[in-house]
This record gives sequence, structure tokens and C-alpha cells, in this order.
Amino acid sequence: MKDRTLWGLTAGTLLLAAGGAWLPHWAIFLVTVALAKGLAVLGLLILWRTGLMSFGQALYFALGGYTAGLLGQYFHVRDAFVLLAGGIAVSAAVAAALGFLIARYREIFFAMLTMAFSMILYGALVKSQVLGSTDGFAIAPATFAGFAPGGAILKLPLFWLACATAYLAALGLHRYLSSPMGALAVAIRDNEIRVEYLGVSVQGAVHVKTVLAAALTGAGGVITALAVGHIDPEMAYWTTSGEFVFVTILSGTGSIAAPFAGSILFELLRSFAVQYSPYTWQLTMGSVLLLLILFVPNGLWSLFGRLLRRAA
Repeated sequence: MKDRTLWGLTAGTLLLAAGGAWLPHWAIFLVTVALAKGLAVLGLLILWRTGLMSFGQALYFALGGYTAGLLGQYFHVRDAFVLLAGGIAVSAAVAAALGFLIARYREIFFAMLTMAFSMILYGALVKSQVLGSTDGFAIAPATFAGFAPGGAILKLPLFWLACATAYLAALGLHRYLSSPMGALAVAIRDNEIRVEYLGVSVQGAVHVKTVLAAALTGAGGVITALAVGHIDPEMAYWTTSGEFVFVTILSGTGSIAAPFAGSILFELLRSFAVQYSPYTWQLTMGSVLLLLILFVPNGLWSLFGRLLRRAA
């Protein structure tokens, strides 16, 4: 039997990557950032299915971005693949250390504790003159396996890197969620005690999922930093985490493709809202979220699922 998710991911990624050559520069930048932030939302999908919500994913988002910036500034590392690997490794390592504490908590305590760690990093970055304080610092353009793009094709290699990273992350998570450990997410959400009776450590499983979510978010932070060319403490601020939560609610968790579709839609919505209503764009975004909660509580992807079921 064919895996529809696998085929859908492959076809969608190939179409998006091929279409990049015809997209305007602003669209390439927007989709690159959207895919990067979609990685962070993909991490939240893991936690959401486990019955957890993090308001502190900005911690790992900033760690990924600052790792890329510091590697370039102090160690003169320019290769995008090395920077991406470094951001993922640092984010996962910090999450592995914090996970021994965070994995013990649930519900609002889990959410607030994650946000507390994020705000600690934000405070440290704001006070650090070496890291540019509130202004942050610029990042030199990345190279790709020794190739330094320039001119009109400056954004395309990073766009393709974002597409490939999103594809591999979604594919890996699809395999993980299909495994026994990944399938335990819903069981942990519904009844932790019964899962413990099966001989599985719930705290250990939550710990693993926290690290996976952090690694994905760190990857998103690296790609966003390279796309923007600048990093600052706002990457660690609670509003950044709130944006990830917003997109999670907007897209829903019915599919691993939902975070990327929702993130692209969110960036488009915000861009046009800022353009046509620069002083009230937050009101527009809040109104959209309110309408979604009222009429589509399972996210926009649930509408797509309904259409597929009707077609079948």
C-alpha cells in the first residue's frame, strides 16, 4: 500500500523547489522564512500530540540563530551545512540538559517553565554587550559547499536548503510518529498512568520529544538567521514563541505537512496585513485567530481532511 503522506511530501517539496526559480525575490525570502518557522511549529506538533504546549520554543530558536552568528563571527565558519548542524546540536544539547527538569511537569506548569527559560536567555542577550545587546549583530552571507552565491541568485540556495531541511524533518518525524515510541504520544496525552503500566517511562518519553522539538526549532532558527542576515534578542522573546503557538492553532496537527502550510499562510497574511493596515495588523491577526478557534477548532488542515474524505 502506498504511503500517501510520503508521496504528498515528495511531490509538494519538488514542486516548491522547482517553482523557486520563477518566484520573485520577496516571495523566495518569505517562503524561506516560513519554512524555517514551520520547522519550529513541527516541533510543537510533537508536544501538542503529547498533550503539552510550550511557550518557550523561542529559546531554541534563538540558540540556533546565535550559534550560526557566533560560528561565523568568531570562528569564520561560513558553510551553511556546518552552521545548520551546529545550531541543531546546540539546541538539542540545551534541551537535553533542561529536559531533566521540564519533563517532570505537565499542563500550564510545563508551558510556563519553558517560557521562563526562554526569558532568561532573552535577558542575558539584552545585557550582553559582546553579543550586541538589544541591537544584535549582522551575519555574513553563508556559502554552500564552498559556493558563495551572489547577485540575483543570492536567495535561491538558501531557499532550496530550507525546502530540503523541511522535507527531511517532516519525513523523519513521519517515520518517528509511526513507530511505537512515537505512537505513545496520544496515549501519554490521554492516560499517563496506563502508559506507565506498560513499562514505559513517561518522563523519559517526554524528555525525548522535548529534545526532538528543540532540534527542529534550532534548525529553523539557523535558516531564519541566514535568510534575514541579522540576529537579535527578539528571537528569544515570548512573542516569538507565541507566534509559533499561533501557527500551530492556525494549521492544526492533523498532518506533518500542516505546520508548513500554516506557516506560509501566516507569513502571507501578516505581510499583506502590515502592507494594507500597518497600524492595526495585530488586530487583524487576532481576529483571524478568534474566528479559527470558534469555527475551526482543529485547525485549517481539518478542512483539507474533510475534503479528502468527501472525495473518497
